[in-house]
Amino acid sequence: MLSHPAVLARLVEEYETASELQAAGRHEPGRQRMEDVVYTLCVSTGTRDIDAALAAARERLRTAWLVDADDVAGAARDGRTLSGTAG
Repeated sequence: MLSHPAVLARLVEEYETASELQAAGRHEPGRQRMEDVVYTLCVSTGTRDIDAALAAARERLRTAWLVDADDVAGAARDGRTLSGTAG
């Protein structure tokens, strides 16, 4: 199960910001945070390296509206509500 798109978007943004800081030579204070973000992205996407994690997160973000719309439509047909939706 992948994390919610909002969580993935925040993690990708944090990773990109930390990467920019490292490229600019200001990486030491944020090194632990970068390691934490990489780990969390990998766990959140079920991957083992940052390149795969970023690819999976970006794909989830690209298609999130399709998956979420299908979930909501299916729940409505079945008379269910989804966690986090009005129902």
